[in-house]
Amino acid sequence: MDFIFMLTRHDRTVEDCLAVMESVAPIGLKHVGFKDVGVDRHVLGALVERIRAAGAASYLELVSTDDAACVEAAAWARDTGVTCVLGGMTADAIAATVRGSETEYYPFVGRPQGHPTRLAGSVDEVVADCRGQSAAGHPGVDLLAYRAVDAEPLALVRGAREATDGRIIVAGDVNSPQRIADIAEAGADAFTIGTAAFDGSFSPHKGALTSQLQDIVSACRQEEPA
Repeated sequence: MDFIFMLTRHDRTVEDCLAVMESVAPIGLKHVGFKDVGVDRHVLGALVERIRAAGAASYLELVSTDDAACVEAAAWARDTGVTCVLGGMTADAIAATVRGSETEYYPFVGRPQGHPTRLAGSVDEVVADCRGQSAAGHPGVDLLAYRAVDAEPLALVRGAREATDGRIIVAGDVNSPQRIADIAEAGADAFTIGTAAFDGSFSPHKGALTSQLQDIVSACRQEEPA
């Protein structure tokens, strides 16, 4: 299972994201992401270059509640060479924006709402959405399982797993080794962590960000097939 380190707190890219990326680069993370809000595009462009230089895939998660802003950010990601775009409030328009490029798109499933983003929708709704997004040709989905307001998180992951052969990325509030183990068992392929690393809540007895990230990587490896 892949760990995507998000350079974000409370659904916003941290202002010192470049310095943070420089400090954690020696860990050798393979997946690093950020949000479309928090810092300007000039900084984000430099960040994408730094992530690429570190040998990692880059992820832009769209959390703006403005449809036009999401489409504009997706176009920027396409032109900048971001590896994957996640989320967004208007999947069809975002998909059309990145179509034909090397940038992959993983739409939200269910009904994302507000910012910080919550997930409305029953398990049946999410399952139907997963099937629809798979039929549309997307390589996977962005599932806000632990941000759900209408369904049990692991039921959503299991339902999504039954509905698609694509990659399931569980985003938001994955904040403990137990949750990593739970979503791995339920069938997730990847997960994001940002705030839980920055605020030290993943490993509450350790202080350094690098220690938090190393513990997350270790927890992730424990869930890999033998």
